[in-house]
Amino acid sequence: MDKNYEYFVNNLKDLLTNYDEKFIVIKNQDVIASYDSFDEAYAATIKKEKLGDFIIQHCVAGALEPSAHFAWSNVTFSSVTA
Repeated sequence: MDKNYEYFVNNLKDLLTNYDEKFIVIKNQDVIASYDSFDEAYAATIKKEKLGDFIIQHCVAGALEPSAHFAWSNVTFSSVTA
């Protein structure tokens, strides 16, 4: 399991106190920012951080329930080859 996601899972109850309903950015097992939407979190964070160094989680009660997991369809990855 990713260390940042493990941090989220293990600390969700405490995180809800400060970040309920927010999209939180976690890097190095620490919350580095919070936003009102995924799009806002992604756009702001990708300007400062490298993909793969952080995760974005919706901090809501029930976030760990199986029905809460879904894929973000607005994330696109591409590569350029020479």
